[in-house]
Amino acid sequence: MESEVLLKITDKNGFFYIDVDGQHEAMMTFVFAGPDKIIIDHTEVKPGHEGKGFGKKMVAKAVDYARENGIKIIPLCPFAKRVFDKEPGYGDVI
Repeated sequence: MESEVLLKITDKNGFFYIDVDGQHEAMMTFVFAGPDKIIIDHTEVKPGHEGKGFGKKMVAKAVDYARENGIKIIPLCPFAKRVFDKEPGYGDVI
């Protein structure tokens, strides 16, 4: 099953998401906190897709996005915070 992480951004917020068969099955939302920070505030994986690594893939995509755009991440979402705490390689974007 393909599980590419996609990104949708508006002026004030955005979300990373994974579609399966055309349906959003996982989503991680964030808000902009000024020009150089995003706050990850919620991660959700729909029932039946738990344990497939969707959440970690979305956090990894957020880290890539932060690095590409020279911004920092504030992980307020408990899931995202746990991923950041366990992955020392993400320290440069915190």
